[in-house]
Amino acid sequence: MLKKRSVSLSGHATSVALEAEFWAVLDAVATAAGLSQAGLMKRIDECRGRTPLASACRLLALSWAGGDRSFIEQDSTD
Repeated sequence: MLKKRSVSLSGHATSVALEAEFWAVLDAVATAAGLSQAGLMKRIDECRGRTPLASACRLLALSWAGGDRSFIEQDSTD
């Protein structure tokens, strides 16, 4: 079952629907990076290129679950 979260990115309201398990991992990423949920979504949006936002979120969660912590080691303006 998908859970939807809404966020404002670049001044536009959008929502992302992901499985609860992905949100749980993304919440852990946000905590480890010292970001709010909105801050994490903003950072994912800035890094995703042409990848759809939901896909970028899932890919980050899978990388994180596999032990890749490079996302939080990147410089951030947030």
